[in-house]
Amino acid sequence: MSASALSSRLPEVRGKLLYDVTLAPYTWFRVGGPADALFIPADEADLALFLAACPQDIPVLPMGVASNLLVRDGGVRGVVVRLGPAFSKIDIQGRKLRVGAAALDKSVAKAAATAGLSGLEFYAGIPGTIGGALRMNAGCYGRETVDCVRQIIALDRLGRRVVRTVDEMGYSYRHSKAPQDWIFVEAVFVGKPDDPVKVLARMDEITTKREGSQPIREKTGGSTFANPPGAKSWELIDAIGARGRQIGGAQMSKKHCNFMINTGNASALDLERLGESIRHDVYQQKNIDLRWEIKRVGEKA
Repeated sequence: MSASALSSRLPEVRGKLLYDVTLAPYTWFRVGGPADALFIPADEADLALFLAACPQDIPVLPMGVASNLLVRDGGVRGVVVRLGPAFSKIDIQGRKLRVGAAALDKSVAKAAATAGLSGLEFYAGIPGTIGGALRMNAGCYGRETVDCVRQIIALDRLGRRVVRTVDEMGYSYRHSKAPQDWIFVEAVFVGKPDDPVKVLARMDEITTKREGSQPIREKTGGSTFANPPGAKSWELIDAIGARGRQIGGAQMSKKHCNFMINTGNASALDLERLGESIRHDVYQQKNIDLRWEIKRVGEKA
């Protein structure tokens, strides 16, 4: 839809509403075509009013820092919502942390540690935002979001506020039963009192492990595939000889072969073809169907 046609159908907002915005600079892979519109709401009320007034036939897609997202080269139709500073607040009272969905996972881990709360250290090893963590039950090193979150707040496609307990989210490995049209805005976490020095030390250990085993300095998107039951994706990829496999500018990292990287000139199509070639060969040789952990959105060029 053209910018003029779309703008005539969207409501007025207090935040920023931009048109025909290339999404590549907003993603960790640094690939992807344009969004018809990009909305950065001023606050929750602004987002709620926008969703309530936005015509239902116009798609709305929330996007965090896109650390685990592949935007296709043809771009995204409709409106991409990116939460700004108003959604990044972290408020700690006793053992509870009230956290905005745009807060970085590592910022939440550090805030909890500084307050003398343990149980959220694993977020130091996840390069995303809390909104994404709530959506996919993000986790690493033996801990997951489900272990420490207690309450989840979202807005549905009609702008209505939805409050759920952790037990109502249907969390499983890298998955939740939250409707796709929900936009997470806030969550309440609970930590366990602990010595801040010890908590920070455990965070440092996680950070060191991650830096030593993952290509975090590259243009990547985190783990490409979720681990199948009883197996590890990287071991399967290694076993079929695909460590370092390359298609165009896309490559399976030699450092951690469950990570795809943009070597400099990759297209989203290169990355998706590479991932699908891995899935094909693992299925052919190991009879295991790898499931994408990276979310792919948008249209092919």
